[in-house]
Amino acid sequence: MVAQLETPTLHTDPRLFPVVEGLVQVFTSSHRTFFTSVMAQALRIAGQGTPVLVVQFLKGGINQGHERPVRLGEYLDWIRCDLPRCIDTPHLDDGEMRSLHQLWQYTQKVIFEGKYSLVVLDELSLAINFDLISESEVLAAIERRPSHVDIVLTGQEMPEAILELADQVTEIRRSHRP
Repeated sequence: MVAQLETPTLHTDPRLFPVVEGLVQVFTSSHRTFFTSVMAQALRIAGQGTPVLVVQFLKGGINQGHERPVRLGEYLDWIRCDLPRCIDTPHLDDGEMRSLHQLWQYTQKVIFEGKYSLVVLDELSLAINFDLISESEVLAAIERRPSHVDIVLTGQEMPEAILELADQVTEIRRSHRP
């Protein structure tokens, strides 16, 4: 992951301080147990003073939602969907769909504001594959983000269009099977 220790201001002279362009990174795996390494990197970057947002689209169960982010240290906000359960099926009731869409709308808003230098979109590929979030909206959000914002997407079966757009794709696989 690329970490900017200081985000250049709009009035910075680019001849003196070149603007570091944000990257789009994808972490994908055939199993769902690799989030720990992405979270460790997010914590390390936040520990260096860079604002980080982690959004878990398919996790619930802790009565959270975007109105009640968990703050891990001074620079890391962590948000889960406001659901009583984790999503493991494309079949959601109206309240669950509303909660997921509210989280997606909020996520797009803060990406466009540029408040966070790193935004981790956990299991977004599954939300796309379940047809819960539109792939075209995700692509538009990535392309329209401020230039300094790094985006990390995680999940299984990442859509090909996102893989093509990514600056870096990391496939995590097991080196042995039990």
